[in-house]
Amino acid sequence: MDTDLNQDAVTTVREFFTAMEIGALDEALELVHPDIVWKNTTLPDVRGARRVGKLLRGLDRDQFGFSAEMHHIAAEGPVVLTDRTDVLRFGPVNISFWVMGTFELRDGRIVLWHDHFSWENFLRGTAVGVVKALFGR
Repeated sequence: MDTDLNQDAVTTVREFFTAMEIGALDEALELVHPDIVWKNTTLPDVRGARRVGKLLRGLDRDQFGFSAEMHHIAAEGPVVLTDRTDVLRFGPVNISFWVMGTFELRDGRIVLWHDHFSWENFLRGTAVGVVKALFGR
C-alpha cells in the first residue's frame, strides 16, 4: 500500500468537495477525468466531464447551494471512500442527508463518483428543511 498515493487520492477528493462548496466549478471540474461516470442511487448515470459539468453548472445559481460535512474519508490506492452529510440548499430550504461515496481516480483525476444514499433519509431531510424554513429553527 502506497501511503503517498492514498494521501494524494484523499487530497483530490477533498479539493473537489471544497471547490464545489465555494462555487469554484472550473476548479472542481479540473479534478475530474474526461471519462468520469457519476452515479447516484437509482438515478441515471451521468457520463463524461462535459455532462457532469453541465449538470453542476445548472445548479450554480444564487438560490442553490451545496456543502458536505465529511465524517470519515479513507483511501486504498486510487479508491477513496467517504462517509458524509450533504446539504443541498434550495432557496430558504436546507436538505441534509447522509451519503456514502466511492471515488475512483485515474491519472490523478476522478473517473468514478458513486454516491449511495437512502431516499427515506433524503425525504426526511427535505421535510425537516421545509419545516425549519417555514417556522424557523
